[in-house]
Amino acid sequence: MKCVILAGGSGTRFWPLSRKDSPKQLLNIVGKQSMLQMTIDRLKKIKRVTDIYIITRADLRDKIIDEIKTVKPENVIAEPSGKNTAPAIGLVSTIISLEDPEAVLGFFPADHLIVGHYEFERALHTAEHLARNSNSIVTIGVQPTHPSTAYGYIQFDDSSDEDHPGAYKVKTFAEKPHHKLAQRFISNGDFLWNAGMFVWKIDTLMAGLKSHMPELYESLQNISLRLQEGVSFDDIWEYIVPISIDYGLLEKSNNIYVISCEFQWNDLGSWNALYDVLGKDNKGNIVRGKGKIMDGRNNFIQSNGRFTAVIGADDLVVVNTQDVTLVVPREKVEMVKEMVDFLKKQGEKDLI
Repeated sequence: MKCVILAGGSGTRFWPLSRKDSPKQLLNIVGKQSMLQMTIDRLKKIKRVTDIYIITRADLRDKIIDEIKTVKPENVIAEPSGKNTAPAIGLVSTIISLEDPEAVLGFFPADHLIVGHYEFERALHTAEHLARNSNSIVTIGVQPTHPSTAYGYIQFDDSSDEDHPGAYKVKTFAEKPHHKLAQRFISNGDFLWNAGMFVWKIDTLMAGLKSHMPELYESLQNISLRLQEGVSFDDIWEYIVPISIDYGLLEKSNNIYVISCEFQWNDLGSWNALYDVLGKDNKGNIVRGKGKIMDGRNNFIQSNGRFTAVIGADDLVVVNTQDVTLVVPREKVEMVKEMVDFLKKQGEKDLI
């Protein structure tokens, strides 16, 4: 199996620490390594580093090559522009197919936190074997520990595949639910968190795109011809419609299995998600960098340089960078993305 890391996101929910030129996946958020390097290290324990690929935005490719020495530069593939996950997955699959048309590919986000290497490795081996020996799309699902409203869910048939213990036929994909619906999912017992990892043979993917996303499939066929001729495909890429692989393919397919996993997983999709995985003091506070909290509980300070003080307040996220200060109640952190969108509309490119 060849492992492809999806590293083209902007990490807007981690603004103002995450910026377009230094997005979340390139930051040392939970340790001494970037999230991307942690993902590479996790995968290279299972597969050869020569079988690890990265797909990212064109403007990040050189930076990734400079910072990540373990992956060959030719394995760092650039999209001409960001088009969401379906075109990105289709492009890298098209490129790899020219060298190995029968390859099994696994796709992994660059910025997720996983604890439990043995369980992760077991899941990937099962997923690879199932994908290689069938025409199935295989996803990774994590057994939920609480009724989270931050993740999508996968509902599965409760009869496991005889040849692949822990693999179940997928019934439906569910969007991020409200709290009562998430509680119902947990009570039902047949829902998993959608970890955003997929495994399939290249021809299985292409057959799915041909059936459910014919315009993208046709564009990829034309891109393949351009690649073989050594000619730019930017003009084709320009007219590809941005769409996620979930909406475009997975939710329309009926040949999908999910591997049920018990490893600890967090997609680190917001400041609250990071708060959940970090150590706290006896009042539930976190201070990273220079700062102090007095008479407050459950606050999170991230201060890069300047001293940050919080007094008499609870449940805040306060982030200080060189040019931006963010103060937001923890229950409103999903609005951080809205602020980034507002700044884009205002033309404040230096702030995003």
